Amino acid sequence: ADASTNPLLSASTLPFQAPPFDKIKDADYLPAFEEGMKQHLAEIRKIADNAEPATFANTIEAMERSGETLNRVNRIFFGLVQADTNDERQKIQETVAPKLAEHQDAISLDPKLFARIKTIYDQRDTLNLEPEQKRLVERDYEEFVRAGAQLSDADKATLRKLNVEETTLATQFHTKLVAATAAGAVVVDDKAKLDGLSEGDIASAAQDAAARKLDGKYLLPLQNTTQQPVLASLKDRELRTQVMAASQSRAEKGDANDTRQTIQRLAQLRAQKAKLLGFDSYAAYSLGDQMAKTPAAALKLLTDTVPAATAKARSEIAEMQKVIDAQQAGSKTGGFKLAASDWDFYAEQVRKAKYDLDESQIKPYFEMDNV
Repeated sequence: ADASTNPLLSASTLPFQAPPFDKIKDADYLPAFEEGMKQHLAEIRKIADNAEPATFANTIEAMERSGETLNRVNRIFFGLVQADTNDERQKIQETVAPKLAEHQDAISLDPKLFARIKTIYDQRDTLNLEPEQKRLVERDYEEFVRAGAQLSDADKATLRKLNVEETTLATQFHTKLVAATAAGAVVVDDKAKLDGLSEGDIASAAQDAAARKLDGKYLLPLQNTTQQPVLASLKDRELRTQVMAASQSRAEKGDANDTRQTIQRLAQLRAQKAKLLGFDSYAAYSLGDQMAKTPAAALKLLTDTVPAATAKARSEIAEMQKVIDAQQAGSKTGGFKLAASDWDFYAEQVRKAKYDLDESQIKPYFEMDNV
């Protein structure tokens, strides 16, 4: 990769080193990843092979300063993929993800590098380190141990395979979810069914439909949430039900975008990985360095909220049901019981009546420039 032609291989000259997206092409990413990993491994190799005794400066701090190019490419590419992906970027992600897993394992499972880190860790109380330095030493040591640095060579080899497959499947899951979300968009034939949406939202729905060659129709795209924003505005109850069903079942249709087998295999891999690293479950492994510490503590937090949360939900349901019953009084079809797809629509009505709070009137004040 040539730094003179690949803008990812040198620091941006824009304010705050903002990425020069006008100069970056999708074809630049893979060569930049390859070069970034090559540079990073060379820097790590130099640290691990240093003949001088391990110190905070020549080991811990040197590690912090390593991988600048790879970190830059990672931040730009994965930020872009999350916000604006396409077929080529998805292919790049699928190609580079297992390579990045192997790259990280090459560092985390390096015995010479870990030996230097452990030397500093064992002496941390006698090295006159600043509190931040001491915490960094402890954090690095903990991360290497959690990554398998203390495993036998045979177990390290097993872990490497598990990590590559896990990363590959996690990337496939993301690709399938993006495709399922796009395919799950709800097509509307009759503009009247969009009653409740703003003219701007209706125009956007028409534009989205036209982009898919669905002229004369309207498209309600799904967002990566269960409760879709349009549910708060759509007056057509049948369409609300359709949108909610599409949202909930987007990746469970038995087609190429179905994620269930991928999720099942990921769970199996993570259980094997946790056991290999000495944990009872992946939950125990995952929470070990987080605030909850244990699955039991996390479950207790959730369980303890249930009485208050369900009581509050029931009181809100009762308020919304009163609105429904009042509006449906005398209706030929009679009333109906509040469903999940009705929640946002009637919650908004209760909010307006109870608090005189109309979110559509508040939104202009929360534009990015104003905030």
